[in-house]
Amino acid sequence: MLVWVVYDIPENKPRNKIAKACINAGIYRVQKSVFLGELNLNQIDELALKISSLINEEVDSVYIFPMCRDDFNKVKLMGQAFDKELITDEIRTRFF
Repeated sequence: MLVWVVYDIPENKPRNKIAKACINAGIYRVQKSVFLGELNLNQIDELALKISSLINEEVDSVYIFPMCRDDFNKVKLMGQAFDKELITDEIRTRFF
């Protein structure tokens, strides 16, 4: 299942650890605080637990959005958005 991880974390140390956790989970960075990739439900839960242990719930925000491929194909990109084709190809190459 495709999954988006989006965060707003003011402190460098936890922000860097969360980015590293996302990369280690095998998802692709599409913006500084936005990751996209394919994970199964177990992997999503593991990542959520890892991130939960790293954040300060008083000030940090993290969103994990699962998304089916049909909905991903409906995503509208505007301005300096990431290249949807590149991301789609990256996911196919990496996970299929």
